[in-house]
Amino acid sequence: MTFLLSPILLCGQNLQHPRIYTSNTTKAEFLKAVKSVAWKADFIAKKKKNLEKYLEYVKQDPEWLVSRLQMNWNTKHNRVFLKGGDFDYSEGSAPVPTVRFSGTRDWATDYKTPALEAVQPYFDDPKGLYLQHKKTNKMAWVHPSKSGHIIENINAKIMSLVADAAFLYWLTGDRAYAEFAKPVYSVYMEGMYYRDAPIDLTNSPQQGLSGLATFEVIHEKILVSLVSTYDFLYDYFKKENVDLNHNVAVFQKWGDQIIKNGVPDNNWNLFQARFLTYVAVVLDSNAAYANGKGREYFLNLTFNTSTARQLSIDESLLVYDQDTGIWPESASYSIHVITTLLEIITILDHATGKNELGQYPIIEKAALASFQYLFPSGYSIGFGDSNHKPLPPENFELLIANYRKYKESEKESIISGLLEQMIAKGDYKRRAKDLFDLFFYVNELKASQPTENALQRLTSPTFYASNVSLFNQRLGVGDKAMMVSTFGSFGNHAHANGVAIELFANKYVLGPDMGKGSSYWHENHTEYYSKFPAHNTVVVNGISDYQAMRSYHPFTLDNSFPKPGTTPQFDKITFAKVTFFEPKAKANQQRFTSLIKSNTGGGYIVDVFRSETQTQGTQRHDYFYHNLGQALTLFGDSNKTIAGAPTEDFGSQYGDIKAYDYLTEKKKMSTANDVQAVFSLKHDEKPNNIMKLWIKGSEHQTIYTALSPKSNVLTKGTAPEAVLNDAMQTLIVKRDAAAWNNPFAVVFNPFIEGEENPIKNVEYASVKDYPRTQIINVKLNDAKSSDKIILNTSENDIVETNDFYQQGLLSVTRTTTSKTDLQFMFISGVYKFKQLGWEIIAAAEPVTVSVDRVGDSYKITSDGATLLRVPFLEGNKEAVLNVYENDVLISSRKGQIGRFNPNQLEFRIEKAYAKLEIVFQQNIKHD
Repeated sequence: MTFLLSPILLCGQNLQHPRIYTSNTTKAEFLKAVKSVAWKADFIAKKKKNLEKYLEYVKQDPEWLVSRLQMNWNTKHNRVFLKGGDFDYSEGSAPVPTVRFSGTRDWATDYKTPALEAVQPYFDDPKGLYLQHKKTNKMAWVHPSKSGHIIENINAKIMSLVADAAFLYWLTGDRAYAEFAKPVYSVYMEGMYYRDAPIDLTNSPQQGLSGLATFEVIHEKILVSLVSTYDFLYDYFKKENVDLNHNVAVFQKWGDQIIKNGVPDNNWNLFQARFLTYVAVVLDSNAAYANGKGREYFLNLTFNTSTARQLSIDESLLVYDQDTGIWPESASYSIHVITTLLEIITILDHATGKNELGQYPIIEKAALASFQYLFPSGYSIGFGDSNHKPLPPENFELLIANYRKYKESEKESIISGLLEQMIAKGDYKRRAKDLFDLFFYVNELKASQPTENALQRLTSPTFYASNVSLFNQRLGVGDKAMMVSTFGSFGNHAHANGVAIELFANKYVLGPDMGKGSSYWHENHTEYYSKFPAHNTVVVNGISDYQAMRSYHPFTLDNSFPKPGTTPQFDKITFAKVTFFEPKAKANQQRFTSLIKSNTGGGYIVDVFRSETQTQGTQRHDYFYHNLGQALTLFGDSNKTIAGAPTEDFGSQYGDIKAYDYLTEKKKMSTANDVQAVFSLKHDEKPNNIMKLWIKGSEHQTIYTALSPKSNVLTKGTAPEAVLNDAMQTLIVKRDAAAWNNPFAVVFNPFIEGEENPIKNVEYASVKDYPRTQIINVKLNDAKSSDKIILNTSENDIVETNDFYQQGLLSVTRTTTSKTDLQFMFISGVYKFKQLGWEIIAAAEPVTVSVDRVGDSYKITSDGATLLRVPFLEGNKEAVLNVYENDVLISSRKGQIGRFNPNQLEFRIEKAYAKLEIVFQQNIKHD
């Protein structure tokens, strides 16, 4: 991007102010739009209305607003000292009042941010801050280190009013707005000019993170208000003969501080780059300043040249997985990065007019890849420090604006359709939140119909992002849609969660993650929310743990179906098997999860979790599952309710990690038998939303129910509003023995009370000579169909009985009541399989094969070379194999009578095929 240094960039409107969002040359066009575009007119009307009372305050008392700035009014301290992430004290002397530094890095505080009307004018007291307690409402003197972000938030609020007034001056020419803004802006800028960057007395990592106003350079949001004010009031300042040299020096100092500090290799780097782009665009060329730190200087350090704590955008974008478009952080942060990049590119593009988005195709790819984070409801998954939210509509607004500007009408139509769908669902109403939106969103969306099934079009049945250790599975549509998100701990903003899942069914995230705590420094986060027991996972010996936030503990994806990013012909099953090493307890873990569709469109989820320590001796494994609902009831034999006994089991007093102490109302029951656990969610007079768990019994097993702290990932889109703040119903299955040969096995059975439940019964079985093999028999509720699931630990394991043989990982067979009437058969990771007269033998590598009966034919897929031995269908001894590529029939060949079994036909499949068909005699068509 060497063009950034070209003089061409500095010509034309770029030498004039305003220049960040708009220019004087386009003002007439903007004024015309304001009159005809309702959402723009509404934004401006609201800004004017909001400023009315403050204008009146200042009219009555010219010092009303400026006096409420958080400044060192009396002391005029120019030096700030920290102790790690807390303000300690300030000292020194400046010729003017200086800007107060923030109180603490931790935003969680027990005190309220006062309204501007309640802020004491020219407040500067050595006793600290005088604040109201959130719970008691009593006023108290508080050291700044206990005040969270109150100081910076008051100043940010004031400066946002100033920026609005500056904009309205440019828009209307009314000097009252400029006269309102100028003194506040000038006092703040002079106060920052004379104040130094903070010094950490402990020389901790905080020294490399602090901005000029806040503890993190990524939170310097006040800077956007300041450069916007400078931009819109520039002509006014010149008319008033205001010396702007100190203003320029402050912007340069702020830019230098952001480059000097921060984190170069995660979201911080790009949030910093956003501020640097604003600074660069508002400044003049390097030649205008004696120190040479102008537009080209800051653009170069933002986009082209990396420094120790500020990687260039060119280099930062290499962090993306170039194949998947996924950023290596939890979903909420990854999505925020996309929004930030689009904002940066939009601002730069306004200055250059060179289609900057086209220079960085990975940004566009990432924006579209973010759909893979979504549950069927359209809300994002919640692993790590995430929460459930729709994708930001501003992402689509900015793509649309770029496509409109550069006449990419087809792309614009697609994205406009997606945005229209969000609008139609009520998830979004077009409006401007700030000046950026006001100027950069298109006036009207291109006329187009909402894109039908947009989520299905932009997602795949399975999706794997190795750089965040994430595997998503989706099955079904509409109210029958299910999804399981499986995640490890890899990348930034991860939790210590082992192999955890979130589970979606019945239109809600019934099995949610817990999210983050009150703040990253709050004990409820460090002790509970970021730890194993806050997740749907297995804890070993009560001690499983490792570093959260930046974590390097991914799972290994061993097998899955379908292959990530593909949509196969066979759509009745998805699965994933992953392995993991838990470092604290030195335990091997393996988790198999599968979605299986019933004959009526609904379905169920299978979860088999193996866990054992590598060391000898006693061991304990706790299977945790949290579900929405007001009640959790256990049932045993004959569907009888089991009442657990109150217990004090679990807790740090027994050597468990501190997270166990957050469990309340614990009850337990010991049984080796199968148990059913029923979570019931009631809301809005609707039928109960049920999640029924069919839990395999075992020796040395105890079942617990408990309440856990509320889940902080939930929003109105993923749970009923009435339960958002409820404690989470929690099931714990404790095994006082290894759980590898005899793993935890659970069938999740979601349904709505009074409506069809896809499952009639679940039975677990085993084969004595093959103890690791799991056999799960699921009787479906249509009274005639049954699924037999046979799961081994690996592709090399064997299980054999009189009428069955499987060398390989998985088989799922659905039959009718006759037990020989095959509806479908699915095998994966299998070398050899024999059942119901069928034999499937891999020619080389283990294969995945599906066989789906349709009338007198079988639809088949295979991902490798395979020998099929097929039983005669209802006495018919002739059949042909039709071979398709890209849905086009390319060949047909007859089956040969089996050499080893005359009751079989043999078909040789020489390679992988997405579509095959075996058609028996009566359906053969002759030319």
